Amino acid sequence: MPNITLSMSLEEIKALILQLPPHELRALMDAIEEHAETIGMMQLAETSFAEWNEEGEDIYDAEA
Repeated sequence: MPNITLSMSLEEIKALILQLPPHELRALMDAIEEHAETIGMMQLAETSFAEWNEEGEDIYDAEA
């Protein structure tokens, strides 16, 4: 899938999204919700690994 960069304002994106038919709008909302939940869980999990960033914990960086 090609990587595309757009220069659009948030308002322009909203206007385009609101033109979607209801079933596509619902599918987009579901995808955004799932993505947001994943990001939230990843950010929460990062706090569990903070101890690995401490000095002397470089054993985790060793190659087998």
